[in-house]
Amino acid sequence: MDFLFEAEARDVDPVGLAQERAAAAVGDPTAAPVNPYTLLVVQGVAENLDRLDDVISSHLREWRLDRLPAVDRAVLRIAVWELLHASDVPPVVAVDEAVELTKQLSNDESPAYVNGVLGQVVLVAEQVRAAAAAVSSRDAEHAASRAAEDRARED
Repeated sequence: MDFLFEAEARDVDPVGLAQERAAAAVGDPTAAPVNPYTLLVVQGVAENLDRLDDVISSHLREWRLDRLPAVDRAVLRIAVWELLHASDVPPVVAVDEAVELTKQLSNDESPAYVNGVLGQVVLVAEQVRAAAAAVSSRDAEHAASRAAEDRARED
């Protein structure tokens, strides 16, 4: 969450920021190491940012994404990425961790709001995953078909 928050505040690439910190930690025993899962999440959020923001925005009530506290945006992006892409993270865990982070780092109203938004996303997460898998499968089949056609033309 820290990398996403800092990257947004400084208008820098979150993946590059996380990779820099991870590399710096390797050579500096006083620096905190960066968990590989953290790098995976930061990269996943960065690669899917527009889609994540669309999903979040479609579940906001009486707010726009850009008007939410920056901490809440970062927490929501992580949680929604986990709900849509991290099949090894149970939805209840993703939501609970997001709410706990928000309790620690944001204002008093944010935990309930974040919980409500994520509760709505949980309801559609499986459908979104299934749709993404179908598109990915169709794209793979199309690519394989084109490759076969290209090979046939070469022969």
